[in-house]
This record gives sequence, C-alpha cells and structure tokens, in this order.
Amino acid sequence: MSVARKTLIFQCFQKYRYLTSAFNRPGFQEMLEDIEAGYVTTVIVKDMSRLGRNYLQVGYYTDTYFPDHDVRFIAVNDGVDSDQGDDDFSPFRNIMNEWYAKDISRKVRSSKKLRGNAGDPMCPPPYGYKKDPDNPRKWIIDDEAAEVVRRIYRLCVEGKGIETTARLLQEDGILTPTQYWESKGIRKGGKKSQDTPCKWCKTTITKILTLREYTGTLVNFKTYSKSFKNKRRLDNPEENWAIFLL
Repeated sequence: MSVARKTLIFQCFQKYRYLTSAFNRPGFQEMLEDIEAGYVTTVIVKDMSRLGRNYLQVGYYTDTYFPDHDVRFIAVNDGVDSDQGDDDFSPFRNIMNEWYAKDISRKVRSSKKLRGNAGDPMCPPPYGYKKDPDNPRKWIIDDEAAEVVRRIYRLCVEGKGIETTARLLQEDGILTPTQYWESKGIRKGGKKSQDTPCKWCKTTITKILTLREYTGTLVNFKTYSKSFKNKRRLDNPEENWAIFLL
C-alpha cells in the first residue's frame, strides 16, 4: 500500500472517528454529506454493530442507501462485502445486535434504578455542591460556589430582580457555573469558553432559585427516556421521584 493511500485511509478514520453505533453522531452525518457529494466509494466497519444496532436503520443503509449511491459496504469481522452479493444472514445479525443493545440498556436501567432508590445521586452535583473525595457517590458543599448561591438567594429576598442579580454578579467578576467548573478542571456540559466568562444569564439565576437540591435534598428520577433508541429526556411526574436528605 502506498504512503499516499495509507495517509488517505488514516485521514478518513480521523474524520469519521465518531461514526460508531449511533446514526446521529457527528462523524456519521459528515460521512453522509461526503457520500452525497460523491467523495466516498467504500464504507468499511469492523462489524455490523459498528454501523449501528437499530436493525431497521442498518438495513436501510446497507440495502437501500449505499447501493443507491454506488457505495461499497464492508463489515470485516462479519465477512460482509456488498460487492460479493447479498448476505442472507445480515438481517438476523442486525436483529441480534439490536437485541444486545436493548439487553444492555435494560441492565443499565435496572442498575440505575437500584442505585437511585438507595439514595445514590443519579446526576453530577449542581453548582454549590461537589463530590466527596472520600466517597464519589456523596455530595458535599463546595464552600466557594455555595457562597455565590447564598448571595443569589439573599438578593432575591432583598427584592432584587433576576436581571439585576445577574448584572451584580457580572460586575463583581463572579465566574458563571460553567466557567467556574472549567477553572477547577471539572468537566461539565455547556459552553466551555466565551468572551465574558462572568456574564450570568437569567436562566441560570432562575434555575438556582428553583432547584430543590438547595433545600438540602437529593432528587432522583426527575427525568426519564422512553427507550434506549430515544435519548431525549422527558420530565417525570413528581410522584415518581425519589427524594433523600443530603
């Protein structure tokens, strides 16, 4: 294999490295865009499960989408090569891959339910709390951030509005929760950098003022997903919550 060919394969691997398992991953969407543009002639995966574990969607791509775009599909470990003709066992293999994902999801849900009902936090600690270094399943007060939370509540009691509170925090150079976590080396979701790291928004203030955890309680199961295929979180009725004292 020539150096140029090796470089091309390596670059393709780097570009599509987030392809595996989920059809909404950035790498998979980039690959589809390149296929539509005519840049891709062959798709190679380790096995069928790496393309996906939803047998209907996998079947659509292997039986319809790839052939319609003249794309050769190869699953190395499963011995699948579209240039060698149809593989009659592929549909059954795809069903087994989806069953495996469903079984793993069921076991994970069961484990989380047991932990949640035992009082273990099911989410990262909110601003003002942190994980106990001696017991990661326990939250303790983060004194530095907690003082900001207390200040927000004091300003509310004094009659200050949300916009006024946000402005006062910004004027005093108080880092937003996301920026605070980043400064402490704590990985969290949300925007990691911005031009004004002390610019508080109204939604953040509102969330802090309404979060039940600041009353000294832990609330598990506030949200849920309908199935392992749908990752969208839905609000859970309050009667399904599990509440514990911190």
